[in-house]
Amino acid sequence: MANVITIIRIICSIALICCKTLSMPFYVLYIIAGFTDMIDGTVARKTGTVSEFGSKLDTIADIVMVAVCSVKLFPKLDIELWMIIWCAAIALIKVINIALGVIVKKSFAPIHSIINKVTGGMLFILPFIIGISVFKFYVASVCVVATIAAISEGYILVKNNS
Repeated sequence: MANVITIIRIICSIALICCKTLSMPFYVLYIIAGFTDMIDGTVARKTGTVSEFGSKLDTIADIVMVAVCSVKLFPKLDIELWMIIWCAAIALIKVINIALGVIVKKSFAPIHSIINKVTGGMLFILPFIIGISVFKFYVASVCVVATIAAISEGYILVKNNS
């Protein structure tokens, strides 16, 4: 059941491509995708169906949603060059972490930490505050938390291997 919920997130995320950005259908699919992200892990734990496959599928669903939302939302955002550079640096750290996980663990090793969940929650709020005066401050806050999350992932991977 949890994997079905995660697959619904992937489907909703892909369907966002067909929606006008920040339209009612966009927000409906976005909220459904976000809700499935919040409950899939809980359902897996409550039903005793936690699995390595489910964890990987969850990470893939997160990547699909972030990729689609990035493509849809970046053109709508009033962001400055420093924000783009910072987001690119975070993405680079995340890619390095994935490669490190493959090298160290000999598999795709996603880390579902609390700080990653906080980052995801903060990112989820982003489309709802576009155009509000605190937007740039909020983006900077998300970048700080996402940077800490990305660096801690790498630390956890290295620490657990030593």
